[in-house]
Amino acid sequence: MVSSSLSFHSLAAATVNPIYSGDAVRSTFRRQFGVSCRGQSPSTNEPQTTSKGERGEPENVLLKIAWYGSELLGIAASAFRSPASLPPPNTTTDQDFEIPVDCSGRAVRVAVVDSIKHDFKRSYFVTGDLTPAVYEEKCEFADPAGSFKGLTRFKRNCSNFGSLIEKSNMKLMKWENFEEKGVGHWKFSCVMSFPWKPILSATGYTEYYFDPESGKVCRHVEHWNVPKIALFKQLLRPSRGLLGTSQN
Repeated sequence: MVSSSLSFHSLAAATVNPIYSGDAVRSTFRRQFGVSCRGQSPSTNEPQTTSKGERGEPENVLLKIAWYGSELLGIAASAFRSPASLPPPNTTTDQDFEIPVDCSGRAVRVAVVDSIKHDFKRSYFVTGDLTPAVYEEKCEFADPAGSFKGLTRFKRNCSNFGSLIEKSNMKLMKWENFEEKGVGHWKFSCVMSFPWKPILSATGYTEYYFDPESGKVCRHVEHWNVPKIALFKQLLRPSRGLLGTSQN
């Protein structure tokens, strides 16, 4: 999906860390990023993974360096792209789409979820082609490597990362509904446009936290079910000639 600052984007630097979930990820984000979005109490029905414990300070520093470095790489790469190679902008329909609201003015949850599922079909993590109306403009986008706020920045990072990919395939495998959030489980693979054509493949899930007042997504948190060493090996493994058998 997304050479920018999210976990998909951080793949360009091969620095994605094992995922963190449950109390560990919530306490980490609250401590490091001052998250104030309400409705984040743990639930026994939420996706569970094996916790690896908190990262040491040296690893945190390296992750943040790679995190910001990959975003800068994406920005630099976009500056040298020709207009013909730029990703197509969102359609007018997507830009003008107004999410239906209930009698209290809150976005209808079913409509928000349906829009997110539709965005998966367009591989929005790579293209940046998503439905802006279902997100808060100051939505927080986070992964184990870092966090920032701003829908515009997220869309830019997505399209920049997509410029480093030849082909990609993203599929939503399962969707779970909770009171304060929705969880989308996905699988992703792509062929990077490096000379040795590495193929990256992983599964994971994304948590979409809904603002209690607007009903829109106020936090977008990615988790990858793969250790960083595995992604690093994938990034270094040549795969020229395998494109036709690995991608549609």
